[in-house]
Amino acid sequence: MFDLIIKNGTVCTADEMFKADVAVKDGKIAAVSEDLSGCECAKVIDASGKLVLPGAIDAHTHLAMPFGGTISSDDYFAGTRAAACGGTTTVFDFVLQDFGETMVDAVKRRDKLCKGRAAVDYAYHVAVKDVSGKLLDSIEEAVEYGVPSFKVFMVYDFGVTDGVFYKILEKAKQCGALIGVHAENNEMVNTLTEKFLSEGKTSAWYHYMSRPEFVEAEADRRAIAWAKALDTPLYIVHLANKDGVKAVTEAKDEGYTIYAETCPQYLEFTCDVYKREDGRNFVCSPPMKGEESRQALWEAIKRGDIDTIATDHCPFQTSEKDWGKDDFTKIPNGCAGIENMYPYMLSAANEGKIPFTKAVELCAANPAKIFGCKQKGSLAVGKDADIVIYDPEKDFTITNEAMHSDCDHTIWEGVKLHGYPVQTYSRGKLVYDNGDFVGEEGWGEFVKCSLK
Repeated sequence: MFDLIIKNGTVCTADEMFKADVAVKDGKIAAVSEDLSGCECAKVIDASGKLVLPGAIDAHTHLAMPFGGTISSDDYFAGTRAAACGGTTTVFDFVLQDFGETMVDAVKRRDKLCKGRAAVDYAYHVAVKDVSGKLLDSIEEAVEYGVPSFKVFMVYDFGVTDGVFYKILEKAKQCGALIGVHAENNEMVNTLTEKFLSEGKTSAWYHYMSRPEFVEAEADRRAIAWAKALDTPLYIVHLANKDGVKAVTEAKDEGYTIYAETCPQYLEFTCDVYKREDGRNFVCSPPMKGEESRQALWEAIKRGDIDTIATDHCPFQTSEKDWGKDDFTKIPNGCAGIENMYPYMLSAANEGKIPFTKAVELCAANPAKIFGCKQKGSLAVGKDADIVIYDPEKDFTITNEAMHSDCDHTIWEGVKLHGYPVQTYSRGKLVYDNGDFVGEEGWGEFVKCSLK
């Protein structure tokens, strides 16, 4: 006897779409078949006219993250609650390693904050600050612990030097880890920032002007060059610029394992948002770029040179964004997006911009493969029953009032979507139902990942 059967829907995978029923037993996909009407089941959901999709994986979030003198507004419960309501059933959060701390100790420290809080399943990347002494070797310990992915920042005061970045890439090659990179040229950012402040140019527009296209593109090329030199896989987070896209395409064409992630905000908005009265709400790093870069990202998605979509979810309250009303350097960097990612990409598919299969590939299947979430990312028998039922006829206008984050605003206010999720299941449990969060705090479990 099954626990749940979702009948009469159109199953959508990264490869195909087909009419089928989906059965769930003990939190797993138990059967996918043309007709399960003769089977005993505790509950049946009629998904006629709807798509049945794997839950999305947001591989880039910053929940309860200290930054800019405050902490991002969504803690582990609020952030994962919002994720569930947007069809995301697995969330990767970044653990910021402290100086002198091993990678595994960093994960355990962070997990104490999350344990018993998350509404959907969660995993970690470690953001590396310190590889002195034997700390570099602790990367291998983290891989064995179930956290095989790491991130380096080429910016900020806690970013790594070029030499440390090289050492981390070298270690990753030895132990099978995957290194992600926030690529911007720190010296150039600091130089431009100092220039604009000295000239009294302090509005949100100068956040973009201090980090224009070439500042990101140069760092993308530098990071790719080192990864190629070592023949080490590299994952570029939140790629936002045209020339960086070109560098990724060239590296892939040469046969190197280079992955690229972009975010919905770079696909929807341009740098013109920083000229708006509420421009400071859009401040994130890297910033939204020009229209040519926005179009280049969409083209890269269509030809397969961008591998994943994630959000870089790191929201701050309006009052905190207002700290930088007269000085862009005081604006906490980050925006909300965890609830908007899957609906946005599925709406793009519904409007014919990309196939639905591509949306599933970018938001579910590829993140699962790249980061070793072996039970996630598809509706195959034996996988976790992370399922989204999507109504392609449901029109939805994003408002902060309708969102489930703790943030008091959203940069997505007023954006119209064609099609919207109506139900989300996490390991077979209904956690979102037609606009309402119906899950529970603490339902989410730590997902140990493996790239082997």
